[in-house]
Amino acid sequence: MFAAWTEGRTGFPLVDAGMRQLRRDGWMHNRVRLLVGTFLTKHLGIDWRRGEDWFMRMLIDGDQPNNNGNWQWVASVGVDPQPVFRRVYNPTLHLERYDPEGVYVREYVPELRRVPRGHLAEPWTMPAAVQRAAGCVIGTDYPEPVVDLAAARSAARSAALARYAAAAAEA
Repeated sequence: MFAAWTEGRTGFPLVDAGMRQLRRDGWMHNRVRLLVGTFLTKHLGIDWRRGEDWFMRMLIDGDQPNNNGNWQWVASVGVDPQPVFRRVYNPTLHLERYDPEGVYVREYVPELRRVPRGHLAEPWTMPAAVQRAAGCVIGTDYPEPVVDLAAARSAARSAALARYAAAAAEA
């Protein structure tokens, strides 16, 4: 899952666009940094320090204190009043809110350029005929989602609450 994330092949267009931009340009907008960070830590359940290390190796504007603090924030492990399950960004909703025409996604994920706007946020929902017409067969030309968003969010919330309960019991 970590390799799929670093290579921009998670099956979630906005996550993949951000990670491909990072590889290509050594930079990405802060909103996308937050999204890909919460996706790694909350949806995939991967330790934030792996993401922090990857970013420091790839970013041309990498700053250790800033990078470390941002990763702690998205992973909900730093000094922060928000519980871990509150900061779980949905890549589908973020695409619809921040890239409604798909300009950013289409630039960094060329295999999605011909996907109709109505299916761009969730290309796996395209009927087979639409996939063929768009030249983007899911599972062949573009990956299937690596995780079910709803199940991953629920698991992240449950795991976070269990960790809090264990920490409280030790205190």
